Amino acid sequence: MATQGRSTLDRRRFLGLSAAGAAALGLGMAGSAAAQTPSGASRMPPSIAALGPVLGKAVPIADDEYRARLAKAQRLLAEQGMDAVFIGAGTTLRYFVDLNWWGSERTAGVLLTRSGDPIYITPEFERSRAMEQVRFGSEIRTWQENQSPFDLIARTLRDRGIATGTLGIEEQLPFFMADGIGKAAPQLHLVSATPVTAGCRAVKSEAEIALLQIANDATLACYHAVWQALQPGMTQQDVQALVAQAYGRMGVRGFVDINVGKYTAQPHGSIEPQKIVEGTVVILDDGCQVHGYTSDITRTFVLGKASDKMKRVFSIVQQAQIAAREAARTGGMMGDIDAAARKVIADGGYGPGYKYFTHRLGHGIGMDMHEWYYAVGDSRQPILSNMTLSDEPGIYIPGEFGVRLEECMVTTPAGGRWFTPQSPSIELPFG
Repeated sequence: MATQGRSTLDRRRFLGLSAAGAAALGLGMAGSAAAQTPSGASRMPPSIAALGPVLGKAVPIADDEYRARLAKAQRLLAEQGMDAVFIGAGTTLRYFVDLNWWGSERTAGVLLTRSGDPIYITPEFERSRAMEQVRFGSEIRTWQENQSPFDLIARTLRDRGIATGTLGIEEQLPFFMADGIGKAAPQLHLVSATPVTAGCRAVKSEAEIALLQIANDATLACYHAVWQALQPGMTQQDVQALVAQAYGRMGVRGFVDINVGKYTAQPHGSIEPQKIVEGTVVILDDGCQVHGYTSDITRTFVLGKASDKMKRVFSIVQQAQIAAREAARTGGMMGDIDAAARKVIADGGYGPGYKYFTHRLGHGIGMDMHEWYYAVGDSRQPILSNMTLSDEPGIYIPGEFGVRLEECMVTTPAGGRWFTPQSPSIELPFG
């Protein structure tokens, strides 16, 4: 579950629940042999201590795959009638050229035309840092602080024979940069580059799927170990510290969002302080990153005995999640996935429409926790094989509780394939 947009693992930092912040709570550094449990004991809970590193089996994306991505983008440029694309700092830049660049008010990025190597645009004082990272192509063009980066981009395109035509702008580029480019090159027609960027990123390679599998396995193992260590009376910060320990043991960076009781009826929870109470619904949600690829899993459970109503709602959400997975087949439409789950929930008495299932069924996931495409409403976006997205139906009863189950899945001709097994019950969420 995540908010609208494509930010990676930062969607609830305002709640103060980042696993990376556990040390600030005085509860021990993640992964440290001296890390303490929330009660102040001198050792980790056994379930967390039993976890081990996961990155040894994770294979980073190879250079040949980056080259294939660039070649596919160039093919899509031609198919979409674009002459070039400009990609600024961010995930898409990392996706195409493995360049980690902090986004700021200083324009930096890559120009990619229909043929030839990418051209890197950067402030002059950053040239040496760019040279440390550039592996695909070698042309770096720079601008001084008293010069216009937009004039440089326009001049570079003219040097490549693109004085007129169509320039794609990566969708996350700040408006002032796109506006500056447009004013510096008024003869160019600026359009969204999403058909090119999403056209590449939305369909995953086997190497990407393998990294997503490891990330999802790590999150499920983390949640399982934390669940085994939970006790009534623990606060959100206590759970945060346990998650930090668990991810630290595995050697990955992750986050958690936890909500309890009536606050689980708010899909993104509440800023109100909460404690785990026996017999009350608890939701854990979020994920971790493995070599830049992100997981996103939600588990809903009760410590102790769940009410019959809680069990019934959980069962309906289970069936909705299965229906969505079965609808996620190549040749269908993204809207079909949402519709399949929403029908199960409405037929179970929690409809119509968005009355109790208040959000879309799912979002694409990969390097960003939210990326193309979205399983929502009447979307006619075709489902292609090897798209990856979340399958996360929910029922939220205001003032009482909510239930959400989330697995990420890969689309296939036979339907979706979950990365992780479905939660079997609200009292035994890991079987």
